[in-house]
Amino acid sequence: MRQAEVLYKNNLAGLLTQLDNGSFVFRYHDTWFNDSSKPSISLTLPKNKQQYESDFLFPFFYNMLPEGSNKQLVCFEFRIDASDNFGLLLTTAKFDTIGAIKIKKVETK
Repeated sequence: MRQAEVLYKNNLAGLLTQLDNGSFVFRYHDTWFNDSSKPSISLTLPKNKQQYESDFLFPFFYNMLPEGSNKQLVCFEFRIDASDNFGLLLTTAKFDTIGAIKIKKVETK
């Protein structure tokens, strides 16, 4: 299992988890979900549900990934399997992204 905090404008909005079977769960943080002034992170992940499940990486997060030669370069430099979309997301979306969302890996102990 791998997890990442989803930050909206540097504030914790939720948790993205890849389960051992390869499926994904996105869950809004309790305080974010219960605060009506906080927006949804995406139109495809509205705040009418607190938890979403998917067999593949949610399209919102998948669209944050590099493509083409940029993807090849990142995979080569960081030794990431090209089919490891979650690993690629953890590597590329932690600092500078287009938009308000950043992804920060949760370190396991």
